[in-house]
Amino acid sequence: MFSRAQVRRVLQRVPGKQRLGVYRFLPFFFVLGGTMEWIMIKVRVGQETFYDVYRRKASERQYQRRLEDASETELQQSIKR
Repeated sequence: MFSRAQVRRVLQRVPGKQRLGVYRFLPFFFVLGGTMEWIMIKVRVGQETFYDVYRRKASERQYQRRLEDASETELQQSIKR
């Protein structure tokens, strides 16, 4: 693994310390986030992307909520009778 001194040396080599301070790392993380987003949209694992799974799960949760709401409504109506 890397020692603390090695990590510090690498971080000191990143340009922009005088002007930007710790914000000099922002472009790196911006590009990293964009790359992760692109991978989640475009790269398929099996036949699904991350967003395909997300949409399917959201749809399943919405369907489950509707079923629960309908059963509660039926229960309340049967109690009133």
